[in-house]
Amino acid sequence: MSTPAWTALVDCDTLHAALCGPDLVVVDCRFALSDPGAGENAWRRSHVPGAVYAHLDRDLSGPHTPGAGRHPWPQAAAFAHTVAGWGIDATRQVVAYDDGDGAFAARLWCLLRAVGFTRVAVLDGGWARWQARGLPVTDAVPSPGVVEFPALSWLSLPLGADGVKAALASGGLLLDARAAERFHGRVEPIDRVAGHVPGAVNRPYADNLRDGRFKPATELRSEFLGLLHGSDPAEIVAMCGSGVTACHHLLAMAHAGLEGARLYGGSWSGWIENPSRPVATGA
Repeated sequence: MSTPAWTALVDCDTLHAALCGPDLVVVDCRFALSDPGAGENAWRRSHVPGAVYAHLDRDLSGPHTPGAGRHPWPQAAAFAHTVAGWGIDATRQVVAYDDGDGAFAARLWCLLRAVGFTRVAVLDGGWARWQARGLPVTDAVPSPGVVEFPALSWLSLPLGADGVKAALASGGLLLDARAAERFHGRVEPIDRVAGHVPGAVNRPYADNLRDGRFKPATELRSEFLGLLHGSDPAEIVAMCGSGVTACHHLLAMAHAGLEGARLYGGSWSGWIENPSRPVATGA
């Protein structure tokens, strides 16, 4: 029996009921910026049965190019090789999860959507909720069948700095997903320059959540439409520190039925690579 098509979010009990589906691939995306090996070590100790592991730096990012920021968009051929090794092709239903808020899982969701896969979802509540529900876990490392994978190409690519400037000049909305204190430049624990792109608007990605899960679709839809002031969702460009947590906004909008927003791949870390670009601080 085929797994039902999930295209944005799936809850833990629903995934549990479908774990034996022959076309299901579960991907553990747990990661810690402060300790890049922690997520993989945690996966080896315990994970959702059958889950393969995706490392943010190794699997969900690519080599640096000028302006690409701390987590560059990967090359299509390398990404195709990676997902084929996980047993993923266009016939599979993919479910990604991380430690709870969904930001790293949303990065994989965004990448797979960008090559045209639609049956991709994020586990709502992630690993924390899976454990809280008392659902089964294992330390068995899976051996997925490597699939024959055609060469992939990006159907959509993140914007660069020039694309962001053009979007702002045409009235687009640049939505920064970082915490308010970083956006305003009061603190900067990661990047060498504090502040934000002039003209950007702050909506921390945590605002998409309540009690560790995504808000209802109707509520998110109302909130994002309030930011758009009647404009099309395609007018939104999402950014963050390095193009990862911004994917959370794209997922939340898809959950809310608002498709078409774009990603600024380099985000803040890419913007400040060029010291001539303007920087704003404060409200």
